[in-house]
Amino acid sequence: MTKGALYFHFDSKADLARGVLQEQLRTGYHLPRELKLQEWVDAGMTLARRLPREPLLLAGVRLSADLQGRDAPDSAWPAWGRLTSCVLAEAKQRGEVLPHVVPEETAQVFLGAWIGVQFVSQAVAGWSDLDDRTSALYDHILPAIAAPAVLFRLDTAPDLGTRVIAEAQHRSAALACVPG
Repeated sequence: MTKGALYFHFDSKADLARGVLQEQLRTGYHLPRELKLQEWVDAGMTLARRLPREPLLLAGVRLSADLQGRDAPDSAWPAWGRLTSCVLAEAKQRGEVLPHVVPEETAQVFLGAWIGVQFVSQAVAGWSDLDDRTSALYDHILPAIAAPAVLFRLDTAPDLGTRVIAEAQHRSAALACVPG
């Protein structure tokens, strides 16, 4: 792609960076679930699966790691924190989350841990173990926040991201075949 073609779609480098960062928040693989906590786990595990395989997503992570990008309003980290906080607040209203949980605080703790998991996976294994590390993160966080009756129903298996992506693609293909 030429520089001219790039600037045809983006007025500046900042606009291009915002476009890259917004790609991380794409919800094409979101599937409604009975449990909001499962939707949250699905989102994290799907991101873990996609991250090392999608250059645009990986570029967004690198931009977010830049100190200047992290402070930008369009940075993915604050957006992921807000998304997590909203999902946890809804899960709390539904009784899926323990009463002591403060959604905003838990979202920030999880975000910090998730960022650390990404960096360690990249440094130690070139992203090849990100699914396993993300699964372990959820396995450690969820017992501290999930209601016991909900906890045993949550799927945090390392292959969850792969399964959610396949399910979303299957649903999308099925919808494309429906006359409308």
